Amino acid sequence: MCAEPGILWIVATPIGTLGDVSPRVKAVLSDVSVILAEDTRRARRLLSHLEVPTQGRLQSFHEHNEEKKVPSLLSRLRDGGSIALISDAGTPVLSDPGYVLVKSVREADLPVCSVPGASAFTAALAAAGRPPLPATLCGFLPPRAGPRRRRIAELDAAPWTIVILLSPHRLARELADVAEVLGGERRATLLAEISKRYERASSGTLSELTRGKEAENPRGEYVLVVAPRDESRQVEADPEAVRAEYQRALADGVDRREALRTAARRFGIRKRQVFDLVANDPGIDDG
Repeated sequence: MCAEPGILWIVATPIGTLGDVSPRVKAVLSDVSVILAEDTRRARRLLSHLEVPTQGRLQSFHEHNEEKKVPSLLSRLRDGGSIALISDAGTPVLSDPGYVLVKSVREADLPVCSVPGASAFTAALAAAGRPPLPATLCGFLPPRAGPRRRRIAELDAAPWTIVILLSPHRLARELADVAEVLGGERRATLLAEISKRYERASSGTLSELTRGKEAENPRGEYVLVVAPRDESRQVEADPEAVRAEYQRALADGVDRREALRTAARRFGIRKRQVFDLVANDPGIDDG
């Protein structure tokens, strides 16, 4: 089925292997009058592979120009033009620009149709070996430590599987923060390069993943699938050992917050568990 005039098409693109693209993707992209892409250079490689002409049709569309471009795009749709929104990889809108456009098109009572295909979220859920549904899907975490930990704390309220996209440039720090906030005992699967030649996965507790090979030498794109709390192995840490580790950290000159973090990482438990063990212990002087 080819694109019809006046439709905004949400077109999923391969997340790794170009061979995953469907014939319908080529048909729609060949027929639309405008193709919107966050990175036009990456889009040209895909369109070249599909032998889809781009001259005069490919437009840059990203978070900095989305709102500005929406009125003209709505006008084109009303005039009977057809538009395709593609992602750098995977299903558009989920972790890419496009929400404002789709919302505006819906509010204008104009049609929006999907050409389904690859999604890192669903691919990771299916392959991780964790309970697939229900699940909370999270995009990339904030790059700064404070906002990142607050976002993870919000996810902690979810009683089911959590899916997080992780940046290879911050993988070790992000894994450590996830382990600290959600609990080092939580079981998880870290998937890398899904659908690509060197696809791989590591499973274990969050604490184990923070010390794993991927954290030491990140390569590629990562998706972390964290099991529900009741699916995770419960770690029974010796209270006296936890308190002793906390006191040793304080004696080394770190502040109270860092001492809590150090003890939590040492025993693979949540920082809150350490706090509960030491907060009301009269034998501990934490300054």
